[in-house]
Amino acid sequence: MALLEVRNLHTSFFTDAGEVKAVNGLSFDLEYGKVLGIVGESGSGKSVTAYSIMQILAPTGKIVSGSIKFDGQELIGISEKEMRNIRGKRISIIFQDPMTSLNPVYNIGHQLVEALKLHTNYTGSAARQRAVELLRLVNVNEPQKRIKQYPYELSGGMRQRVMIAMALACEPDILIADEPTTALDVTIQAQILELMNSLQDEIGMSIIMITHDLGVVAQMCDEVVVMYAGEICEQGTADEIYYNPHHEYTKGLLNSIPTVASAGTKLKPISGTPIDLLNMPEGCPFAPRCNEAMKICLGKHAPKMQINDEHIAYCWVNVREGVADGSIVLAEPADTLADKEVAVYE
Repeated sequence: MALLEVRNLHTSFFTDAGEVKAVNGLSFDLEYGKVLGIVGESGSGKSVTAYSIMQILAPTGKIVSGSIKFDGQELIGISEKEMRNIRGKRISIIFQDPMTSLNPVYNIGHQLVEALKLHTNYTGSAARQRAVELLRLVNVNEPQKRIKQYPYELSGGMRQRVMIAMALACEPDILIADEPTTALDVTIQAQILELMNSLQDEIGMSIIMITHDLGVVAQMCDEVVVMYAGEICEQGTADEIYYNPHHEYTKGLLNSIPTVASAGTKLKPISGTPIDLLNMPEGCPFAPRCNEAMKICLGKHAPKMQINDEHIAYCWVNVREGVADGSIVLAEPADTLADKEVAVYE
């Protein structure tokens, strides 16, 4: 059994303009001690997935249907009191911007001690000493001094380390890192990722790494979920996603990365703009931006395709090519492959 099992998750925001389907049928597993990367551009539903797991959605947000099981326990439908015993203590999250996540009117020590008192048995001087130990654990220099400082007195990298320390205060089973290196320069990014790797080995926790940076995924993740418009495009091991991509969106993301080999040539960005979640197409949400889109892509979602034991994808291009050479394996029954519909590929 996996540590975290998400099945057919649907999360929507109900606005005056209509229902925004931010997460639409998401399923994945997080194994014990593994790092799962969730990749996609802004608006793909990555952060909403994290907030759904933590159940900290905005007032307009609601988990419409699906299942989230943590260590065998169903989280959807439990009381807020029960969720508080899990949130922060067994599942922690690092938010995108540490400056807006930390309270500017309290010093770092106060905020760390508050988290310890809320979720552990530490009190008084013991809690303060533990806060110093946590800062030392995440390689904050002069922790006795830093604990008295306010967020504005620290650099971006130092604030992010404080946020990691706060998230690790209870030695959680799962750490959700939501774009933890977005606002940092490349050198600090590398330090933060190295720190998270070493802490994972030391504590033995599982990590969900939410990012749009494929370089971070390559360095950190065992398995990768590629999302677009709230849906899974492709899922597999990091090696499979990087070296054997089978969805046109994944290919577009990989082609957009500058490499040594591409020096002196123009990058190939993905054309168009992200989909309007209020007006989702009937078929593949990426079809309006896909250079390989066919008639069937606009009208029907592609079935789940088992590329191999470590890799699945949802793309009609693969079905077309697989039907031609007989290599395609459907992971679930698909009536959409009737002869009359296969014929509309052209």
